[in-house]
Amino acid sequence: MVWLPGGTFRMGSDAHYPEEAPAHTARVDGFWMDRHQVTNRNFAAFVRQTGHVTVAETAPDPADYPGADPALLVPASVVFVRPPGRVDMRDVRNWWQLMPGADWRHPYGPGSGLRGLDEHPVVHVAWADVAAYAAWAGGDLPTEAEWEYAASGGTTTEYAWGDELTPGGEHRANLWQGEFPVLNLAADGYETTAPVGSFPANAFGLCDLIGNVWEWTSGWYGPHEPQQTCCAPARPRGDAERASYDPATPGVRIPRRVMKGGSFLCAPNYCRRYRPAARMAQAVDTSTCHLGFRLVVRP
Repeated sequence: MVWLPGGTFRMGSDAHYPEEAPAHTARVDGFWMDRHQVTNRNFAAFVRQTGHVTVAETAPDPADYPGADPALLVPASVVFVRPPGRVDMRDVRNWWQLMPGADWRHPYGPGSGLRGLDEHPVVHVAWADVAAYAAWAGGDLPTEAEWEYAASGGTTTEYAWGDELTPGGEHRANLWQGEFPVLNLAADGYETTAPVGSFPANAFGLCDLIGNVWEWTSGWYGPHEPQQTCCAPARPRGDAERASYDPATPGVRIPRRVMKGGSFLCAPNYCRRYRPAARMAQAVDTSTCHLGFRLVVRP
């Protein structure tokens, strides 16, 4: 782990996606953070010692999904599948598939495996899985503010390394080069995940906070809110959890947490979320092939 002394920083952005606004001042206390994302090797050790079975390896309870097609209630996870040609970019189902048999041991679906991927970040982990790992390892998931502070490296630049995406032509993160979702030039050397630490660390000595895989944080997803002061009560946990429900799916009461950092699927023509300020919502019951995590420890 790496020690971050904490401090005040500018959180969010007014220049990109609306969910990042408003930019505001935030403060974090000092904490330790994993130098890189939790790897398949790390996660395998946890599973061996605890017998943990991930959400993706478990058939969903029909009671939690009233009215769902029973054929969909099987062990499965979400996998990127490249379409054969250009598609309607407004419909993510053109490249995302809920794939039975996909899980952390089979990251690209049945028939795939972990050979050669020991030092790659573990994927296909839902919230219950990362929380169980954190409890076993004696750590915690970072808050959104802690994560963004760590990714910024103590700077106010556009990216974690400066204001240019590829300074001097050098790739500083594992992203998508080419036309998403049909052409990946892999100019950074990787078409999917990369071994952790494959790119230069930021000013705090942390690797891969941008790109490679998105990372879970403990924050409930919702609009940015001013930081609470000593004299203002924090919003009750239950209110924040309920507010994270997806308004596009009324009646579905699955809370969402914030994920940060972008992934190998982020491209300039589609998802420019390879920045510290970027954020997206992730349902706690859902795992994917491009979402992992790292831990923090607080004094």
